[in-house]
Amino acid sequence: MSYFSYLECSKCGKKYSIDEPHNLCECGGPLLVRYDLEKIKKNVDKNVFKTREKGLFRFRELLPIEDEKNIVTLGEGDTPVLKAKDLGERIGLKNLYIKDEGLNPTGTFKARGAAVGLSKAKELGIKTIAMPTAGNAGGAWSAYAAKAGIELVVAMPQDAPDLAKKEAFIYGSKTYLVKGLISDAGKIIAKGVKKYGWFDAATLKEPYRIEGKKTMGLEIAEYFNWEFPDAILYPTGGGVGIIGIWKAFQELKELGWIKDKVPKLIAVQSEGCNPIVKAFNENTEASEFCTNANTIAGGIRVPKALGDFIVLDAIRKSKGTAVEVKDSEIVESLDLLAKTEGLFICPEGATLVAAVNKLFKTGFLKSDEKVVLLNTGSGLKYPNLVEEKLPVIEIDADI
Repeated sequence: MSYFSYLECSKCGKKYSIDEPHNLCECGGPLLVRYDLEKIKKNVDKNVFKTREKGLFRFRELLPIEDEKNIVTLGEGDTPVLKAKDLGERIGLKNLYIKDEGLNPTGTFKARGAAVGLSKAKELGIKTIAMPTAGNAGGAWSAYAAKAGIELVVAMPQDAPDLAKKEAFIYGSKTYLVKGLISDAGKIIAKGVKKYGWFDAATLKEPYRIEGKKTMGLEIAEYFNWEFPDAILYPTGGGVGIIGIWKAFQELKELGWIKDKVPKLIAVQSEGCNPIVKAFNENTEASEFCTNANTIAGGIRVPKALGDFIVLDAIRKSKGTAVEVKDSEIVESLDLLAKTEGLFICPEGATLVAAVNKLFKTGFLKSDEKVVLLNTGSGLKYPNLVEEKLPVIEIDADI
């Protein structure tokens, strides 16, 4: 049974039908999925989710797919929450956890948004989707589009990770490399959408990607027995992850499944591309375009996020913060986490290790607080960031 009721503009509140494809509101605001939470409250026991087959679609009552035959899945979701004991001791945190999204299909959290986005596209009869990407979303959406039988057109920066380019190619997407940033790729896709009538699936220009990312918040709540940790750190580019997690919190509160307390949401960016941090510190409602954006963490190299005002609102209402780190700290953090916890994470995730250390030193985070670092992808997708200095020996040599 579906409890999906309508779409609502995040800016002006205008409502839209669920029976046809939509992008942005006529005012330019991103659309958000709304459910009949009162009916869910009456008909659904939160403990039922644990009894179902693993995967994010076990939360189907809180997802927008109306007919289960349209579900497109590769086994995404239910990634582990791991206690980072050794790293926590080094920093001074007794209860430090890492939710590792690198174990999703295609190696990143992007699989969640792709699963729900492509499932809904299939349900709505969409034939061709187009999207700009920094890399990983293109790989994930290409895989799920192939599974769904939907044509995908992708534009990504020329310097996107090689593996992301190869993923889009092997899954059969029409892939174009752009001499510029994701914002430049977005301009090219927008032209194609207008000319050819493709459905635009750029970040927040379709309403359903958020719902896939939302399941990270549902899983965290369930892991902590429907009580939230004290803080969640998230690497922030387009910000869909934070928006989705915040949306999950609000829905769970309205359902009465959790207490009023929500975690402090902490957005982490690189010094080379820090529009959200700058806007937070200047107490503005939206960010300014970040010129000359540059960082080794390509997934958060987003000069201007369409939903920046939602991200900033979530950070402030949760009494969180926004922090930036240096690229050199990202590299150091990759090495530290690998050697302390045996986790090779993506550079975007590594920003969180540097940030949590800073926030503990400033007193923003306390030693006994439960803190979750949400690593968004596998480091195996970034072999170029590891400098090998291995000895070569003769076959009969002693070691």
